[in-house]
Amino acid sequence: MEECVFCKIIAGEIPSKIVYQNERILAFEDINPKAPIHILIVPKKHLEFKDLDISEVETLGNLILVAKNLAEEFKIQDSGYRLILNCGKDAGQEIAHIHLHLLGGKNLGPMIS
Repeated sequence: MEECVFCKIIAGEIPSKIVYQNERILAFEDINPKAPIHILIVPKKHLEFKDLDISEVETLGNLILVAKNLAEEFKIQDSGYRLILNCGKDAGQEIAHIHLHLLGGKNLGPMIS
C-alpha cells in the first residue's frame, strides 16, 4: 500500500507547519485554509474509518482533546470554533487517513461551503 500524504507528513517527507505533536498525534496547518485558523489533527498511526473499532476510542478522544487545547492556545475557545470529521468521499473526505479539522478565527456561520 502506498503511503498517504498524511503519513508522508508524519514521516517528515513532506514539509508542513506543525503546531503540535506528541507520540500519538500530529497537528499542522491546512495548506488550503477555509478559516483564519484551520488545523488538521491526525493520529500518527495510519487509521481509516473502515478499520475503526473499539480499540481506537482513546485515539479518537485524544484528537478531540488536542483540538480543545489548540483552540485555547489559538485563543478561539471563547468566540467558538468548529470541529469537522469527514467520513467518506460523499462527505468531502479527500484523504482516507482519519483526521479532524479545527476551524476558527472568524464567524463561520451555520455551515461551511
